Amino acid sequence: MRTGYDVDTVRAAERELMTHLPPGTLMQRAAAALAAACANMLGRVYGTRIVLLVGSGDNGGDALYAGARLARRGAGVSAVLLSPDRAHPEGLAALERAGGRVADDPFEVLAAADLVLDGIIGIGGRGGLRPDAVPLARAARGSNALVVAVDLPSGVDADTGEVRGEALRADATVTFGAYKPGLLIDPAREYAGVVHIVPIGLDLPSVPAVEALQHADVADLLPTPAAESDKYRRGVVGVVAGSARYPGAAVLAVAGALRGGAGAVRYVGPGGDAVIARFPETLVSDGSPARAGRVQAWVVGPGLGDGPGVEEVLASDVPVLVDADGLHGLDPEVVRARSAATLLTPHAGEAAALLGVAREEVEAGRLAAARALASRYGATVLLKGSTTLVADAEGPVRVNPTGTPWLATAGSGDVLSGLTGSLLATGLSARDAGAVGAYLHGLAGRHAAQGAPVTAYGVAEALPTAWQDAARPNPQ
Repeated sequence: MRTGYDVDTVRAAERELMTHLPPGTLMQRAAAALAAACANMLGRVYGTRIVLLVGSGDNGGDALYAGARLARRGAGVSAVLLSPDRAHPEGLAALERAGGRVADDPFEVLAAADLVLDGIIGIGGRGGLRPDAVPLARAARGSNALVVAVDLPSGVDADTGEVRGEALRADATVTFGAYKPGLLIDPAREYAGVVHIVPIGLDLPSVPAVEALQHADVADLLPTPAAESDKYRRGVVGVVAGSARYPGAAVLAVAGALRGGAGAVRYVGPGGDAVIARFPETLVSDGSPARAGRVQAWVVGPGLGDGPGVEEVLASDVPVLVDADGLHGLDPEVVRARSAATLLTPHAGEAAALLGVAREEVEAGRLAAARALASRYGATVLLKGSTTLVADAEGPVRVNPTGTPWLATAGSGDVLSGLTGSLLATGLSARDAGAVGAYLHGLAGRHAAQGAPVTAYGVAEALPTAWQDAARPNPQ
């Protein structure tokens, strides 16, 4: 499990550790790891030109001490001090003793740099870069240099992943002790590049702010039939989807459901003929959900339009996944009153409608939006998008690491709904079903695309391969 901790938690752990260490030890640990990471990225240190963008905080000190180590290995190191009177004095002295210097012309050294260390703002920064830092950030990004962020790209919010102004986009980020949520969640994640985490001895709590499943975690959660299993013991998922206008949504939702581990899929809706033509194993009903037969979970909403079924499904006593058209006008009190789990799966526009805010607000603050929806509806929320998040009213938010932009194609969300609903029917909690469903869906998208456009049905067909991939104990 990859875990991320908020700034207050990280700082508290740092303060506790520093009470047991000689002064300056923690910064030296961070600087040594940072210098080693930069050396590995460069491949050769001697003769390279390195520029340090140095702010007034500890990140600036980390950059200066790392620069000193690189200078001692033969690099030409220049420091650009954004606040000369507030630069870390011991770090600056160490750099100068090692042969580094303070740049006379910041833009000249940036134009010639092989590597730029971004130590402008630390994890406590808010609101983007200050105006005086913006030209330097643009010059760094406009050069041919490798840009490496110290702990976090300057200008992004460590706790939320928000970018409220200009930020310096890094090729790589070396972060200390723990991931911060902003390194895992867009839009900030996009600014971090490749993230290298280095241990510095922090004792962190067992419950993080965010967490991301890895292959081993997913493998542990995947449902596996037992020797005595039959189709009913494995779980039956009901799908209420499709309409005269969108019959394909029914087919795609069922395609996902058939590949999600449940033993059988019951379909209810007007798309029965289309579903049976593609998937003759589906149990089709043209009546109401209550008359379709027993299920262990329902999926309702994909392509449903104004069709019936949402209220009846929500009145059931089994877990329910609500997607797409099922989310329109959803009453928080109805959802909160349910005795069984509810999983809502909106994209940003649907989440914005449910919260009564602009879509741009959701996209800029995905973590806050997912948490707000979970709290308002008393449900688990799977917020789809560039970073898919799974949030409960309490506990860490799960961040999906497998997404690909190729999944932004019509019908892809219908496949995800069917897949995740099927996982619910096997007995996974809403939180686990959402996280595992998003993980497998992302892997399937990668397998299906292979760097080229993909269809939603292609994603569904790739789900067995994704399942096998995730189930491997030692993936490549």
